[in-house]
Amino acid sequence: MCIRDRIIAMTLNEIAKKMCAKGKGILAADESTGTIAKRFKSINVENVEKNRLNFRQTLFSSSAMKDYIGGVILFDETIRQKTTLGPSIPELISKHGAVPGIKVDKGAKPLAGSNDETVTEGLDGLRERLKEYYDLGARFTKWRAVYKISDKYPSAQSIKSNAHALARYSALVQEAKMVPIVEPEVLMDGSHNIDKCYQVTTDVLNECYNELEIHKIDLKGTVLKPNMVIPGSECKDKSSAEEIAKKTLDCLKKNVPVEVPGIAFLSGGQSEIESSKNLNEINKINDSNFLITFSYGRGLQASALKEFGKNQENLDNIQKAFNHRAKMNGLSSKGEWLEEFEKESAA
Repeated sequence: MCIRDRIIAMTLNEIAKKMCAKGKGILAADESTGTIAKRFKSINVENVEKNRLNFRQTLFSSSAMKDYIGGVILFDETIRQKTTLGPSIPELISKHGAVPGIKVDKGAKPLAGSNDETVTEGLDGLRERLKEYYDLGARFTKWRAVYKISDKYPSAQSIKSNAHALARYSALVQEAKMVPIVEPEVLMDGSHNIDKCYQVTTDVLNECYNELEIHKIDLKGTVLKPNMVIPGSECKDKSSAEEIAKKTLDCLKKNVPVEVPGIAFLSGGQSEIESSKNLNEINKINDSNFLITFSYGRGLQASALKEFGKNQENLDNIQKAFNHRAKMNGLSSKGEWLEEFEKESAA
């Protein structure tokens, strides 16, 4: 039985655990065409399909895929592409033992009746799209809700509206025999302190799991992709990695049902090394039953993207940069990362 056939035969719980297996995490390569345009502009690379495919297939064919990546979130364009190496993108990912997944939301849109807040859209036609994505090879999906913190936000309307959409999405995904990643992201933007982030994250998680229960979601077949509990980017009171870890784990243990098998953090504006260090500190004190790992975009790809900008043909350097970051985060998912490992790489 080939790897892809084995994934098809797995239960939702088994797929969720495979995505977040100890030492592995999720590569978020689901940037929209507009988002990757900004990334390519920063490295002076033209944003055309050929270049997008080249960058992504270079990462997906690297040695780190087998050792440190349990799943890959794709964008609509990418899941339909055939690589220049022969197989389709989902086939290439499956060949390395990782699970192909797909971003299915249509983005955050202005929330009617609430100034300057958003609700994520994409439920219309989702059932039909899920069937197509399943046939293309996807076995999990992602939907991101966004919450901002200020003296007025997030409003109860924002928290409830986004939680309801996440639950409806999750129900349709499980009906389609795929694992939903539930991503309620409390943004780092702002001057709020870590305690404010803790309080808002608590409110958001509580409402999400209330709605998931109402919609009869099998939590054993889900993965949570939350923010870490961290001070706002403009906050003057900085927190240590140890404090971030303690508050984040405490928030999860109090607000996430024990049935959830895996928690894969977003990097959310943190640097590559910050996101590795904070994840490592969380896993050093992780006394829960949760598999706690990463679901990083920039936290895995930033260095590789710089190398791609220097020379798109130098696959070795691009893959070396990606392999290093994947290894660092793989170690962090086990609480085994050390700062000197980063210095060794630089040397």
